[in-house]
Amino acid sequence: MTNRALRLTALVAVAAAGAMLTGCVAGEGQQAPAESGADPIAGQTLNIDFATYNPLSLIIKDQGWLEAEGVTVNWVQSAGSNKANEALRAGAIDVGSTAGSAALLARANGSPIQAVAVFSQPEWAALVVPGDSDIASVEDLKGKDVAATKGTDPYFFLLQALDAHGLSADDVTVQNLQHADGWAALQNESVDAWAGLDPIMAGAEAAGAKLLYRNLDFNSYGFLNAREDFLQSRPELAQLVVDAYAKAQQWAADNPDETAEILADVAGLDTAVAQKVILERSNLDVDQVPGSAQIDVLTTIGPIFVELGDVESQQKVDDALASIVNDTLAKNADPSRVGG
Repeated sequence: MTNRALRLTALVAVAAAGAMLTGCVAGEGQQAPAESGADPIAGQTLNIDFATYNPLSLIIKDQGWLEAEGVTVNWVQSAGSNKANEALRAGAIDVGSTAGSAALLARANGSPIQAVAVFSQPEWAALVVPGDSDIASVEDLKGKDVAATKGTDPYFFLLQALDAHGLSADDVTVQNLQHADGWAALQNESVDAWAGLDPIMAGAEAAGAKLLYRNLDFNSYGFLNAREDFLQSRPELAQLVVDAYAKAQQWAADNPDETAEILADVAGLDTAVAQKVILERSNLDVDQVPGSAQIDVLTTIGPIFVELGDVESQQKVDDALASIVNDTLAKNADPSRVGG
């Protein structure tokens, strides 16, 4: 059976599940079904992001698997979870990659997105200081300037780290800078510390910066998010994307050195630095089906949004937690349906 025939068979179950979830009647907010025997994928246009913090996206882009299925792909680079969320909310992309914490924040504030797959369980955030800094502990950050990108995992990592050491956001001055700009600010001594993100952070280490504080539990998972209208109107294309992520996961496991080389090329890193990110700080072999493990982490982070005034109420957070996961596509993912 061909890849496309396999995909069409699988989509019967996906489409049925989607109809039950959304309650849509036939013809409401959906494209007309493809004629029998027709390819529902070829000729469609997909707007999707790639990001250096999402190595699987780099593999898919590099290998051209989506384009090989006859899809016109507009690749948009996300500089951070906040930028991916902005693009999703504006409709500039159909699918985007963020930290789980950032996805929850967006959903709680009304962004119509759902997590359709998990692309990594990373240790991608930590607190960073210059190599010659006198700052030796999180407590030493009191009264200091710290660079962080609000709405992203490093920012929420900073808040959790402060809280765990008896401090709060009021005890530091947060300079809201995009990730690369935060590292630049640390280098030119505009800030005392930086809530860093890989792979930029790994490059900073190689340049002599030191990780002041690490905590794997304060990192949320990598979420692949899709707009709800995209999921409802083009389920076959959404399934193709998740199939491609399943194939990229296999490819990364079989080709770790090549994965690091792709990251090094896109991010402008030395290969050794990229290997640190891929081999030491990125669990790409995580279960891609989103579920209770991710919700447990986000349940801990959610109240922080309300405390800081980033979300209006805990009820909005709870509603988002109850609706952010859409596991249908990941459960039906089949890497053999992609790339020949």
